[in-house]
Amino acid sequence: MSIAAAGEPTSPAVRKRPKNRKAQLALAAAEMFCDRGYHGVSLDEIATAVGISGPAIYRHFPNKYAMLVHATRQLVEAVSVATAPPADAGDDPERRLDALLAVLARLAVEHRKVAGLYQWEWRYLEAEHREEFLAELGTLASRIVVPLRQARPELTGRDAHALVRAALSVFGSLGTHRAAIARGRAEAVLRRVARALLHGEPATPLVPTTEYPEPEPVLGVTARREILLAESVKLFHRHGYHAVGVEDIGRAAGINASSVYRYFPGKADILAAAFYRASERVAESTAEALSGATGDADALRRMVGSYVELTFERSALVSVYLAENNNLPEADRHELRKVQRLHVEEWVRLLGRLRPDLAVPEARVLVHAALNLATDLSRLVRFDRRSGMDTHLGRLMITVLQA
Repeated sequence: MSIAAAGEPTSPAVRKRPKNRKAQLALAAAEMFCDRGYHGVSLDEIATAVGISGPAIYRHFPNKYAMLVHATRQLVEAVSVATAPPADAGDDPERRLDALLAVLARLAVEHRKVAGLYQWEWRYLEAEHREEFLAELGTLASRIVVPLRQARPELTGRDAHALVRAALSVFGSLGTHRAAIARGRAEAVLRRVARALLHGEPATPLVPTTEYPEPEPVLGVTARREILLAESVKLFHRHGYHAVGVEDIGRAAGINASSVYRYFPGKADILAAAFYRASERVAESTAEALSGATGDADALRRMVGSYVELTFERSALVSVYLAENNNLPEADRHELRKVQRLHVEEWVRLLGRLRPDLAVPEARVLVHAALNLATDLSRLVRFDRRSGMDTHLGRLMITVLQA
């Protein structure tokens, strides 16, 4: 009942604009970018998610790219503030390290829906903002490296940074899948895995690189269709799906753009063909690894070795397989996600037989963390069989699965 006197007209309630509308928009945008890809989201869709009109967005952001920059900065700032050394940090490096891992585990769970900014979407930043983002990640890594080297003085700087990179990959892995797990349990698992990695073997000889690896012979090139597919994978890997045009693909393959359509109806069909090829490679390598295994433990070691080999020898193909899922035609996306889940479940079942005390949700988190560790490092380091890095990375994956 209105408190206005009877007969008096009542003024309509004035709807106030929330003070945090800009942050709301950036968060909604970040979640949608990570769920559907930066190029797959429109400003109108972001506005609808927050409950405002499309033109109202321009009061806060001049364009979609500005939202990506702001969202990325929000994520970085949240991590930076939470991991800043407290005034009473004390002299015990183990306690400081444990505190950092606890904070990062909590942040990984809280920001799970926007972790894709760290995993993939940051690559759409322009050079200035990309450098800013990577510098902040470097600062975060250093905050962990310092107490780690104090706790483990035998580590070289490169060893410590490589182990920290592996641990950060584990925290980021929670955003690469949607497997259900209770918040507290997820934090405990991530913290336990990161600690196991940091207190395990030195991560040498990982050789960081800021360049893409030399394009490997991902696919056979005996037919024109295979050449197109191989060149497309390299271009998608280097520049991202949306930055590559059919003209670029034709030029890389040595043919006119119009000739590309003799082999594929469109660019999305080339991407789908690459995904099916990657699925075939994963299935083949898994089957080969399991054939002749003497038991579950041997089978797990073989699967780890096979996945490491596939990830590094087919790094461009695997990278596209993981990063461009949102750009597939809907029918192909549904089918390929089913294939991905079945592959993960094969690992989960094997791990469950080896660790019957491990709950299935935890097993899934461990499997995703181990797989993400391999794919992350394949993008960030150079691969040299003579260095034994493949063997060492396999041991890191086993450490994750046993944590």
